[in-house]
Amino acid sequence: MSCCAIIVRGQPRGGPPPERQINLSNIRAGAMARRAAQAQPDTKDTPDEPWAFQAREFLRKKLIGKEVCFTVEIKTALGREYGMVYLGRDTTGENIAEVLVNEGLATVRREGIRGNNPEQARLCELEDQSKASKKGMWSEGGGAHTIRDMKYTIENPRNFVDSLHQKPINAIIEHVRDGSVVRALLLPDYYLVTVMLSGIKCPTFKREADGTETPEPFAAEAKFFTESRLLQRDVQIILESCPNQIILGTILHPNGNITELLLKEGFARCVDWSMAVYTQGAEKLRAAERSAKERKVRIWKDYVAPTANLDQKDRQFVAKVMQVVNADAMVVKLNSGENKTIHLSSIRPPRIEGEEKNKDKDKRFRPLYDIPYMFEAREFLRKKLIGKKVNVTVDYIRAATGPGEGTPAFAERTCATVTIGGINIAEALVSKGLATVIRYRQDDDQRSSHYDELLAAEARAIKNGKGLHSKKEVPIHRVADISGETQKAKQFLPFLQRAGRSEAVVEYVFSGSRLKLYMPKETCLITFLLAGIECPRSSRNMPGGMQVAEPFSDEAMLFTKELVLQREVEVEVESMDKAGNFIGWLHIEGLNLSVALVENALSKVHFTAERSAYYKTLVSAEEACRLRKEKIWANYEEKPVEEVVHVSEEKERVANYRPVYVTEISDTLHFYAQDVETGGQLESLMETMRAEIAAQPPLEGSYSARRGEYCIAKFADGEWYRARVEKVESPAKVHVFYIDYGNREIVPSTRLAAIPPAFSTRNLPAQATEYAFAFIQIPQDEDARADVVDCIVRDIQNSQCLLNVEYSGVTCPLVTIQFGDTKDDVGLGLVKEGLVMVDVRKEKHLQKMVTEYLNSQESAKSARLNIWRYGDFRADDADEFGYRR
Repeated sequence: MSCCAIIVRGQPRGGPPPERQINLSNIRAGAMARRAAQAQPDTKDTPDEPWAFQAREFLRKKLIGKEVCFTVEIKTALGREYGMVYLGRDTTGENIAEVLVNEGLATVRREGIRGNNPEQARLCELEDQSKASKKGMWSEGGGAHTIRDMKYTIENPRNFVDSLHQKPINAIIEHVRDGSVVRALLLPDYYLVTVMLSGIKCPTFKREADGTETPEPFAAEAKFFTESRLLQRDVQIILESCPNQIILGTILHPNGNITELLLKEGFARCVDWSMAVYTQGAEKLRAAERSAKERKVRIWKDYVAPTANLDQKDRQFVAKVMQVVNADAMVVKLNSGENKTIHLSSIRPPRIEGEEKNKDKDKRFRPLYDIPYMFEAREFLRKKLIGKKVNVTVDYIRAATGPGEGTPAFAERTCATVTIGGINIAEALVSKGLATVIRYRQDDDQRSSHYDELLAAEARAIKNGKGLHSKKEVPIHRVADISGETQKAKQFLPFLQRAGRSEAVVEYVFSGSRLKLYMPKETCLITFLLAGIECPRSSRNMPGGMQVAEPFSDEAMLFTKELVLQREVEVEVESMDKAGNFIGWLHIEGLNLSVALVENALSKVHFTAERSAYYKTLVSAEEACRLRKEKIWANYEEKPVEEVVHVSEEKERVANYRPVYVTEISDTLHFYAQDVETGGQLESLMETMRAEIAAQPPLEGSYSARRGEYCIAKFADGEWYRARVEKVESPAKVHVFYIDYGNREIVPSTRLAAIPPAFSTRNLPAQATEYAFAFIQIPQDEDARADVVDCIVRDIQNSQCLLNVEYSGVTCPLVTIQFGDTKDDVGLGLVKEGLVMVDVRKEKHLQKMVTEYLNSQESAKSARLNIWRYGDFRADDADEFGYRR
């Protein structure tokens, strides 16, 4: 307290121990400064007496935190105790009074000296020695000292705090008001400031009307925790901010950070308003608070976690995003196949200002296009998440609430943090100004586990004027809904028919074959029916009552939902029905949805498909399902059909050679070629695609490869090419097929990325087409086959040739190919050199070509070239040896 008075405490047992003030006997020292009592206007401030502060500092450094032994000699009527204090556990330690007198920091009270008291005599002797040595107050020069209370001496505390640039400054903690508020003496300028610890709040002492203080639970323990570690200790303080004249800071002690320790031991809770200025990392404070909650210590003794009743597998899981419901909600598919709605924690989607106040006046449903930034928020999530796997961490489950006065009813909500590729989707949404962060009561624990990052993201969005925080005019989307509007649909039909394939986004799936589409170029909503198929009808209200659902209607709807809901698709509109619904074909990534439903035995072919180009594909798919008796064909009984003999019409061979560029030749002598006519389009697409990728490189490792999916892959030359995933062994081994060149490669998934929509096969189909040589058979012998492949690679790979389709094969068309310059037949040349055999075709219109090939084969046999060098080896390959001619 001063040079002559110290406070001692016993060891804590079950709570803060009692304090006791001991005044040193027989000595006197300068009085410390004292501020005038506010209740007594006549009193004045008294400064430090000379050497009072130096004496106090000497004693502070010597005793604080040390164990002492004391004896009480006198106890006054007012209860003041005078005695001797010794450093250590017994009276053999240093006598503190003697040390102070010896250092010239205190004088001896000689008026009360008794001649027979050796201790008093010893003090007088030490004082005389100190005077002779001119120590402390006996030295020449004053020991005056000035301490300035910042509250009264600095007009603008905020400027003072900012001038320190958040650098640690040395300080002494002079007083602890409660666990998180202290008075500190800043060195070397001796400013006395009140500092509140940033980011936390401890239980406090409430002052009652009669002047008494009532402690909140654990307030005394929190104060003792801070006092016992910091009071009158040398520390460093980072002054971090000064809102509303309150100085926020962090106290750093050699043994640790008191802010984090208070949280970890359950003496404090995090507070959002000052968390943002905490320079040591807000996540450390949240982690410390989380540790105390988990251990249920002190203020958290009755704490129940928001997800306490959930198993670990329900608390954290990976799921596939099936639908983005709103700017803060999505439907995900779990590994079990179950669909679950997930809400993003702690964020609020865009809404119209004042909407809450006018709820009674305007109860109509508002489409997302009408709410500023709602469409942009939904599109951001849709493009990032649809069809992708995400990591879901459930933060809390908001209980269902019934309708109250002026508030709607809410069902139970599962609120979670959703991440993809390490990116928190809610944070990304907030940082773009497409959502705001919900503010909570301080004791409300139902919030995002990354709440501080969300607040920081919102602060950045506000600072940069993004989205909802922009001062620009809000974007307006004028979307015409012509679903069921027959007259409007009639006007629109010719336009869509002429457009051919049009881009669309599937907004809603009513059933397996009935969808609602948004046409971005035309900015309208239409109802679309799939052409060429007859899908099982789902249950619906009819004038005569509820129509019963047909078998497999729900499966068909689920199939369509999983495949196309909220995906970007292409549609070909052919006609419309009398209700104003458009009818046509829908394609997604090269797949025809009508065909897909038929292939999966979830739909039948309708007779109207006969006029379409997809009829043969639909019929063959239906036939295969019928034979397997799958799903809707499970009870199908085949009717006997009279055999009809079809007489095939004779036709002439058509020689229509077109220029192609051969890009790849396989070991089976199949080859891939590009049409020269579309080569310019491919080059242009590649240049544009690479420029876009260079400007916005894909995030490495964010792409999850799936069999059959189109993507882009980085080839050995370091360039990106369009590809299709053929097989996924592991993330390090993904088999890809380069769709524009025909070659295959095994690459790690880090060399793959999602294909930008502008460069998909919808805009330019795959350019490499597979072909095989007509009229020839490849030898079975591996060496002979290798010779043929080497010869072909040398002659035509990476060169321009002329190609004519002769007839269809099982897997690809069979063709004759000519050299670009000489027009010589490549296959015929192989026969002439005796490298291959002739495949004899029976078709009448091909006999002229077959004869030419057979004559060349006879010439090669006669000359015993290559495979014929030992004669006609086929003559000895009799059936009994396992060979056939």
